[in-house]
Amino acid sequence: MAPHIRTVRTASGARAVQIVYSNRKGARDIKHIGSAHDDAELELLKTVARQTLAGGQDELDLGLRRPPQAGGPLPIKTSRMGHLWDALTSAYDALGFADAAGGDEVFRDLVLARIIEPTSKYDSLRVLAEAGIATVSYPTITRRLRVYSAEGWREQLAVACARHAKLGPATLVLYDVTTLYFETHEGDGFRESGFSKERRIEPQIAVGLLTDAAGFPLMVNAFEGNKAETTTMVPTLRAFMAAHRLADVVIVADAGMISDANKRAIEAEGLSFILGAKTPEVPYQIQKWHREHPGEAIPDGHVFTQPWPAAPSDKRRDQVFYYQYSHDRGRRTLHGIDEQVRKAEDAVAGRTPVKRNRFVQLSGATKTVNRDLEAKARALAGIKGYVTNIPDPTPETVIGAYRRLLQIEKSFRMAKSDLAARPIYARTRDSIEAHLSIVFTAIAVGRWIEETTGWSLRKFVKTARRYRTIEITLGEHTITAADPLPDDLAAVLEAIKTRATGH
Repeated sequence: MAPHIRTVRTASGARAVQIVYSNRKGARDIKHIGSAHDDAELELLKTVARQTLAGGQDELDLGLRRPPQAGGPLPIKTSRMGHLWDALTSAYDALGFADAAGGDEVFRDLVLARIIEPTSKYDSLRVLAEAGIATVSYPTITRRLRVYSAEGWREQLAVACARHAKLGPATLVLYDVTTLYFETHEGDGFRESGFSKERRIEPQIAVGLLTDAAGFPLMVNAFEGNKAETTTMVPTLRAFMAAHRLADVVIVADAGMISDANKRAIEAEGLSFILGAKTPEVPYQIQKWHREHPGEAIPDGHVFTQPWPAAPSDKRRDQVFYYQYSHDRGRRTLHGIDEQVRKAEDAVAGRTPVKRNRFVQLSGATKTVNRDLEAKARALAGIKGYVTNIPDPTPETVIGAYRRLLQIEKSFRMAKSDLAARPIYARTRDSIEAHLSIVFTAIAVGRWIEETTGWSLRKFVKTARRYRTIEITLGEHTITAADPLPDDLAAVLEAIKTRATGH
């Protein structure tokens, strides 16, 4: 008797699947496969039994086409990065972007595809396909880019971000600028050569980013590549406050962003600020301390306070300058001063040619070392200045707020590395602006994921994308299966689900 598969009822009412190998004189050789409690489980057990029978048997290939249930592999209906995609979608929806984008699934897919694997718009179709997500055609994407570049589109996204950040008059907002270059040699009025921190000569654009104190994005603006960074802040602030009907916020920015014109414009707007203060001269309070403590080193972390009250005719508020001394900062600065002075002395002595060196003083053909400038530089070594016009400030509040600029730098790093923000394939302003809308939204989703999980965005994507969910066809039934999750990933996925649903 040939081995065969049979189904029998158990005492509990389940259906047991068994392989009967022999039945002689009332004795049976039976292998029990399992018990099924529904039709889907029954089909699965039958398939396992068929594959068990087929296993280890040599088969003669006659070229006949047989159905999968004859012992071959089970057909997979779908395979998707279910855990990763569902988590990213939850974050996108929780931030209100689905409503802000009017339910536009093409935009959502481009945002999430950029988080999974930043690439061109065309190649994002491959990323989506690998994630198991149904995609639209590339012409549909290119048609939609003009919509995503519109000013009103990004404003709606910014409104969703502002709602998440719970903006108010006392909200700290951080501002910084970066540049994105293009692999072309000719400018077009928007992509233009200008100052580049990366010392590149290709045409570029300037991108101003406004975030809350945690680095969560609130607004992004693009400017011509030859526009000075210091001239981008006030227009961005005005647009931001007009969009959200805010009378005041506390703007935090680095000294490099603050020209005299910028500071006057901020004061004219009546805005509160915490700014890095340039210190071209040794402040009075520091000079006084050195006079009172001759030969002593300033204690590490010591803060000098210098009020600057407004005169009756001044159109500004009272301000306070703080100068903090850091031993580590001073050590690094003094090392640099020693090196520059040594080179200046070599240049003055004729041992090396004169190069750009701030300590070399030229008067006609005479070269000398500027010792006054050296003394001033050494007196300022380790000193970092801050200025604010907020009411009743304290050094802890001001310096702590300023240090939050590290968060906006983190968002820029995320944009440039994890999200590959440089618009390599974009040429027209519409496509560049649409690209920035996508990157802006992706930064927000990424920061939400990091806040929720405690993981970096890169770690989360790299870990979660490995665990797929699949659907297997068994006869007339479809079975969903998934890779077992490690405990740490399961925990962060649960954290995302809890925060997104509110319970």
